[in-house]
Amino acid sequence: MNRRERLIARARQGFRAAYGADPTAFIAAPGRVNLIGEHVDYNDGFVLPCAIDRETIVALGPPAAAAGPPLFEAAALDMGFARDSFALDGPIAHGPGNWQNHVRGVVDALERGGHRVMPMRIAIAGDVPIGAGLSSSAAFGVAVALACSEYSVLNLSPETLARAAQAAENDFVGCACGIMDQMASAASTAGHALLLDCRTLAYRPVPIHPSLAITVIDTGLRRELTGSAFNQRRAECEAAARHYGVAALRDLDWAQLEQARGNLDDVHYARARHVVSELARVDPVAAALAGGDGQALAGLLAEAHRSLAQDFAVSLPPIDRLAALVAEALGTAGGARLTGAGFGGCVVAVADRTAGAAIDEAVARYNRDADLPAQAEIFEAGKGAAPIAFVG
Repeated sequence: MNRRERLIARARQGFRAAYGADPTAFIAAPGRVNLIGEHVDYNDGFVLPCAIDRETIVALGPPAAAAGPPLFEAAALDMGFARDSFALDGPIAHGPGNWQNHVRGVVDALERGGHRVMPMRIAIAGDVPIGAGLSSSAAFGVAVALACSEYSVLNLSPETLARAAQAAENDFVGCACGIMDQMASAASTAGHALLLDCRTLAYRPVPIHPSLAITVIDTGLRRELTGSAFNQRRAECEAAARHYGVAALRDLDWAQLEQARGNLDDVHYARARHVVSELARVDPVAAALAGGDGQALAGLLAEAHRSLAQDFAVSLPPIDRLAALVAEALGTAGGARLTGAGFGGCVVAVADRTAGAAIDEAVARYNRDADLPAQAEIFEAGKGAAPIAFVG
């Protein structure tokens, strides 16, 4: 069996073990890696992520026959086979932990949006690394949203699925994330990155030149977004936007950044400068990605990493060292930077496919001195969330 077949088999077996019946359908939603546009989605900016060929699978089926109120039941196979259930005939309360709140929050968001979710049973399994900055939580939420849509025949758009998954993170889990991760999981096109306007949710696919490979290097350093400085960074950006008198930092340009700084302190100024500079890199990275221009990517991704490390202060010294070693090894063949929210996670390298050995050597050099070994893997740009044809 291939990777997906093994994941489907695990979801099916988990459903049987939880409910004593076979599922009637399967849903898949991918994780994502962000190529450029970091920490600008909640500033209403433009981003360029792509879905990856790692995903969350939901096995689903009808509810159990019971005398009481019909329930929505869930089993999380990657959380020690944890179980949860809740009624749909009243307000949905918060659950005891993050994964339960992802499920409950998605159903709550759909219900509040006027979409009637039917009682059902689901079992959830995935192979997106948790806490690595590859959006395992977005894949989880979008997969649950699409499972609800399919079973309840709601025919929801990718935008609606993404908003429900984001609302679960914001309102039930307590992470003030933007919409990028969920839209990448819901709306990506295979072989392409997704150029997304986070204010309007307008998006278009950007082809990834066949000469390029996307390598994700997992540092092994893990973080919990709700326990990190992520929410603080968002608050700092919102405070900077208020200082400049703009709706969001997306509306700020270089001239305003300097001319209207006034008494803005160094920290808030640096946060605003990161957003302005990062937004200026999105279109050039999209062009370099489509054109297979490794030299342009080398410079742009190096600038992006410096901005994340210095102006936004979300990197760590080991990640800085790894990114520098990979960039040095690649030369003009491509670039590398921190990807994801930071405070741990992964480095992404976008480079000529022939540069794999150089990346491996750089990672080996890093690992000789690292407390935690990093691991590099090439990911293919996958497609967004979709039902899977039933496998008997």
